[in-house]
Amino acid sequence: MNRPPQTLTMPADPESVFTYGAPGLKFGVGARHELAYDLAQLGARRVLVVTDPGVAATGRPAELVELLAAGGVEAVLFDRARVEPTDASLQEAIDFGRAAGHLDAVVAIGGGSAIDTAKAVNLLVTNDGELMDYVNAPVGQGRAPEKPLLPLVALPTTTGTGSESTTICVLDVVSQHVKTGISHPRLRPTLAVVDPELTLTQPSQVTAASGLDILCHALESYTARPYVSYEHKSAEQRVPYCGSNPIADLWSEKALSLMAGAFRTVVRQGDDLEARTQVALAATFAGLGFGNAGVHIPHANAYPVAGQVREFRPEGYGPDGGPADHAMVPHGMAVSLTAPEAFRFTFPADPDRHVRAAQLLDPTAEMTDDPADLLPQVLASVMRDVGIPSGLAAVGFTSSDVDSLVEGAVKQQRLLATAPLDVRDEDLAAILDASLELW
Repeated sequence: MNRPPQTLTMPADPESVFTYGAPGLKFGVGARHELAYDLAQLGARRVLVVTDPGVAATGRPAELVELLAAGGVEAVLFDRARVEPTDASLQEAIDFGRAAGHLDAVVAIGGGSAIDTAKAVNLLVTNDGELMDYVNAPVGQGRAPEKPLLPLVALPTTTGTGSESTTICVLDVVSQHVKTGISHPRLRPTLAVVDPELTLTQPSQVTAASGLDILCHALESYTARPYVSYEHKSAEQRVPYCGSNPIADLWSEKALSLMAGAFRTVVRQGDDLEARTQVALAATFAGLGFGNAGVHIPHANAYPVAGQVREFRPEGYGPDGGPADHAMVPHGMAVSLTAPEAFRFTFPADPDRHVRAAQLLDPTAEMTDDPADLLPQVLASVMRDVGIPSGLAAVGFTSSDVDSLVEGAVKQQRLLATAPLDVRDEDLAAILDASLELW
């Protein structure tokens, strides 16, 4: 990219406060077996359990329903959450939840798609209006919920999205060919139950794509604009993504260190429970970091990449572990495909931080002639090793698609506002063009 990056505009009255929020957390092998007790502590006797067909096929959700029944909790099962949710798939789940009768809580078991579906259901069974009322502007109306939500307990079966920790629900608005989200603190789960045994059935390709989401969560939140670079806000103006800050930095650094030692292992050896536990811990830590600091350019680019896919069907995402039954670029894969070039662009904002991130991810990495190349090279090396496609061209995009991808990314202002440099349309175009072929 020949065009020099923009500098970040600094406010005259800088922010002096950062915020931190997190769900309750229960982590460890076998933690799921205590769910009936956990729900009882929340006063829940009748719950909606949300999952997807692939996870349902493993038998885990049915086992969970039986476990809850033995503990005196009635469970109504919805097992049709769509991998990479759309506005239509969320509406189906919302309609089911509204017809289910009285509920005391919502339980999600699955990857980020199932957890995000549960968030949307929880929002719309407790608040008036329609789904698009709450979707982030300018795609939707950006309305905030007026009423409290039910307790939401999330049991992730994949290691990556961090949805069990965050205030975000992601969806594809099909008519606009864009991926976007709903963001509000009330969407954050009440309790995250992270049981590494639940991830043992995660296919290798899903592990790889989800793991890249972990890395990008940690890297983006670590390199996000500092909270002090925002204009000072009043309490009611503060949003969940407040920029990099000392607490989020600690979570991100630890997540990168854990992934350095375990990520390649779990992709190669999915039954290695010790490595699975380390990656599950990294996913949790990264979620706790980015759920407060925020993410930026790679995630903003990922939404149109996923929303505009035409034919690519990744392995591991079908109900039987084969190819996906619909065209899709999995979220973590979509995020990673422009990440190396995005971090090359953001390097001037804080060179030392970018170098440190690379060294945490690969302690053996040797400094390159141009330090700006270090993090992109380390990240691309990880992507190659775990079988991620070699760039946007490998999932079906060409240079003629760059303008439409930029148009979609520009709609993600909530994310781009967290970038450590001001981002122009031409900067996004350069990043996307350079990401067509990464190696």
